[in-house]
Amino acid sequence: MSSVVRFTRRSHAGQRPDAHIIHSHEFRSVYQPILSPTHQKLVGYEALVRVSREDQVISPVDLFAEAARQDQTPALDRHLLHLHLDNFAAEAKPVWLFLNINPDTCVHPDASLQRLADKCHQNGIHPEKVVLELVETSSNNPEALLAFIHKARSLEFQIAIDDFGVGDSNFERLWRINPLIVKLDRSLLVNAETNNRAHLLLQSLVRMIRESGSLVLLEGIETPAQARIALATEADLLQGFLLGQPDAIANSAVDKSEARLRSVLVDSGEWSLQDQQDQNGYLRLLRFEIMDACHELARGQDFRQACQRLLALTGVSRCFLLDGSGVQQGNLAHARRDLNRGRFNPLYHSAGARWEHREYFRNALERPQDINCSRPYVGLPDAKRTVTLSTSLYTEAGAQVFCVDLHPDQVFSGQMAFPSTL
Repeated sequence: MSSVVRFTRRSHAGQRPDAHIIHSHEFRSVYQPILSPTHQKLVGYEALVRVSREDQVISPVDLFAEAARQDQTPALDRHLLHLHLDNFAAEAKPVWLFLNINPDTCVHPDASLQRLADKCHQNGIHPEKVVLELVETSSNNPEALLAFIHKARSLEFQIAIDDFGVGDSNFERLWRINPLIVKLDRSLLVNAETNNRAHLLLQSLVRMIRESGSLVLLEGIETPAQARIALATEADLLQGFLLGQPDAIANSAVDKSEARLRSVLVDSGEWSLQDQQDQNGYLRLLRFEIMDACHELARGQDFRQACQRLLALTGVSRCFLLDGSGVQQGNLAHARRDLNRGRFNPLYHSAGARWEHREYFRNALERPQDINCSRPYVGLPDAKRTVTLSTSLYTEAGAQVFCVDLHPDQVFSGQMAFPSTL
């Protein structure tokens, strides 16, 4: 159970000048659960502080702003770190303890990681269980920060980067720090709820960080919709009010958080199953219409007429035909909605263009029996995200490649992953 540390203002001679902030506030440790969806269990806590003064609640943001004005941030930070360790020690849980470290503390001359390590050992906590969260982008002294990280690792502390994805975050700094865990800023998840491009960028960011060798933690999960997005990214760790509020550590709270996680997983699985069934139905219809259009073309049907039903499908924008060398035969056949594009683009009319270098053309030649799906790219005719489906066919003119441009953002709200072949 977390304890309260109370200090009152003192004015007598001999008071340490750096103790004013600490001795005039009341502090309480709370711990927010961090869970692994893969293991379906709680694997860590983030230690947070609740502050009051004369029975009035004080925002931690305001507290640290006041400490910064009085040049007391390192002293306050060290005090809170030791407080969180003291309150956590009695629990002896086999989980990580995440501790926030202010950048000013990392580079302060009085910063002592050895003292923090000694405090861990004193409380029976091995430093390898402690994850130091660094807001790396806030540091004005990156070399000193890297030296701090090197020292922390030598003492067996784990390193996490907090709030990645905002401010000055960049991948060069990520590679240099090489953290065990990267916590993505909540704004990325919130934006992904309402903006498909933000959703795609979040998925790509999670994938890139995981492939670089760090675990990804998505925090700030407050709604089932956000939980489904987080799970779809395959983030390693999850945190948020939906899964557990910051509170004292108790077995009942652990059980409650793990039960919430299981409920979220079941709910997400049901949504995924329904989405998969709907998407499979769409793909079957798409395949049927592409094959039917190819048969019509092989029988000599007019190109635009052969594509008519295909162009009526959701997301399908245009069709075009290439010869065996990748040269476009005639102009595009457009869906009616695609004709009202409203912007001048000299790349729109493309009869005679050469597409032999494109992935979809090569795939059609290498796998003529399949309908091939390209990876998403920006289509030249309209500068929109595009997937091109392609397959080989034979007409009186010889071997040709039939291509269908589709805007994936218009299909299932952009959440559909197209397979490599239909």
